[in-house]
Amino acid sequence: MEYNTSRGPMAIAEYGRNIQQMIEYIITIEDREKRTKAAKFIVNVMAQMHPQVKESGDYKHKLWDHLFLISDFKLDVDAPFPPPPPQVLSAKPEPISRSTNEIKYRHYGRNITLMIEKASAYEEGAEKDALAKVIANHMKKSYLNWNRDSVTDELIEEQLGILSNGALKLKENTRLSATSDILAQNKKRRPFRPKENSSQNYRGRRKQQ
Repeated sequence: MEYNTSRGPMAIAEYGRNIQQMIEYIITIEDREKRTKAAKFIVNVMAQMHPQVKESGDYKHKLWDHLFLISDFKLDVDAPFPPPPPQVLSAKPEPISRSTNEIKYRHYGRNITLMIEKASAYEEGAEKDALAKVIANHMKKSYLNWNRDSVTDELIEEQLGILSNGALKLKENTRLSATSDILAQNKKRRPFRPKENSSQNYRGRRKQQ
């Protein structure tokens, strides 16, 4: 009896060992035409094993690539697609680009920064003034979300001016949302978390009754 521990590793485990053995066998077929015909048969079997692959437009190309990978690039057939280069196995993914723009006040986040950039481009007028007030209220809510008990409207206005490079200003006598109202709303949004032993205490009281 042959055990998996005594067998070689599988190139792509999702196709199973039988597919791998079939591919290893057709490599030994001397007749190129027969070898190509057998390769096409195996590709069709691979497609039936994983029908979800058909959801992608280039699924046939992927299956042929997998065929060559499993063969360790030793299979020489007349394929509808060129085999991938062996270097594909050692290729590293492209690094994910990160924004180099630093957020001056992290508690406001990227979205508010983008809102400020958009609003700063507006022409002076009532619409820009309204946007400045809306953004300032969002800033105040974000500030208080960071476990801060209070913040003055003057500080929000000052930081709005800094983030907008002076392009956004609150009109004189503008009043932002009250700190107490924002804290009350934040408290309502927090999910209820029962104490760890509450269920045990309840069962204990039931037993005592």
